[in-house]
Amino acid sequence: MSMNDTPSSDRVHIGFFGRRNAGKSSLVNAVTGQELAVVSEIRGTTTDPVKKAMELLPLGPVVIIDTPGIDDEGTLGEMRVRKAKQVLNRTDVAVLVTDGTEGRNSVDEELIALFQSKEIPYLIAYNKADLCETLPALRDPAHEIWVSARTGGGIHELKDRIARLSLQEEPRKRLVGDLLQPSDFVVLVVPIDKAAPKGRLILPQQQTIRDILEAGAVSIVVKETELKNTLNHLGRKPRMVITDSQVFDRADADTPSDIWLTSFSILFARYKGNLLQAAAGAAALDSLPDSARVLISEGCTHHRQCDDIGTVKLPGWIRRHTGKNIEFSFTSGTEFPEELTSYDLIVHCGGCMLNEREMKYRLKCAADQGVPMTNYGIAIAHMKGILKRSTAMFPEVRAVLEPETAEVHAGQA
Repeated sequence: MSMNDTPSSDRVHIGFFGRRNAGKSSLVNAVTGQELAVVSEIRGTTTDPVKKAMELLPLGPVVIIDTPGIDDEGTLGEMRVRKAKQVLNRTDVAVLVTDGTEGRNSVDEELIALFQSKEIPYLIAYNKADLCETLPALRDPAHEIWVSARTGGGIHELKDRIARLSLQEEPRKRLVGDLLQPSDFVVLVVPIDKAAPKGRLILPQQQTIRDILEAGAVSIVVKETELKNTLNHLGRKPRMVITDSQVFDRADADTPSDIWLTSFSILFARYKGNLLQAAAGAAALDSLPDSARVLISEGCTHHRQCDDIGTVKLPGWIRRHTGKNIEFSFTSGTEFPEELTSYDLIVHCGGCMLNEREMKYRLKCAADQGVPMTNYGIAIAHMKGILKRSTAMFPEVRAVLEPETAEVHAGQA
């Protein structure tokens, strides 16, 4: 996979923020070396976040996001400001662009406070250095830099410092490769129905195959109708079976109990850091009251099929599992409610299109407001009675699903 093929969710997200006419778009263009953003002397030219996946040396694959002015006014301006602040939830490194001829003001200070409260690494770029007769001393050299989008002054140093900040993030995690040994067999169960994209596999399947290859293991991809026959004729026991959640029960029936079984969605819960919270949240499915409100949220937008898993299959399974009249709400893409207390449960997709920071933001919103949150694969495994089996390869989940057993084992140790 080349850098240009790197999924957006695995790229470093760099957001440029600031007041109108501070030169954000000009600076974005200078940093990227492209006419990525429209530049104008008219205040408020950028009306919506503009993002582009690209290579940024010396960093590598990134997503650059140019945001509307944080001081925009009027009804439309308030909507633009809200969208700009939403970008913070998926920003790995923030760049505050301020007009160096004016200096920082209260709007800039509010943004800095937001960066700090969300624990986002940030830099303050004083733009228009070429218009200043003398450059005032920096108050906080660790976070500040003088630049000129027009002349290119300071741009190389700005890129280097962004790269250093991004490298402070945790090292890349593995989807499944750390569970495998070289030459292990892994069988992937991929349904090919009318909901499957024509001529390709979906992103979670692609990424899992790639991680298996990086581990030196062997991936075997089959439809759910071919799993049993494949296992019988493979000639060697596979290390594990990874299935699409929609056919979890059939994969469970066809996979011998001495072979690990899990799902793409469960692997992504671990990859995005929400496995334990999602496992605990699944228990809420057993105690939902009548007329409970359940939010089903997806991190991407796609054309809905008549048997769409998020809007059709999951609601049906949950109603049958609970025997209750459940009210469902749905969100997709970057939209995620800030107010969650009206919901009794949140069921989220695997989050393959969201970067880790945005997924953690959503998890924290739910936890802070006391709303249980699980994900598609874990919810389905729980309702099918196979959650313990499908997380058996993750010892840390035992303490969540079997707290008494975990305490006994800890005492014996």
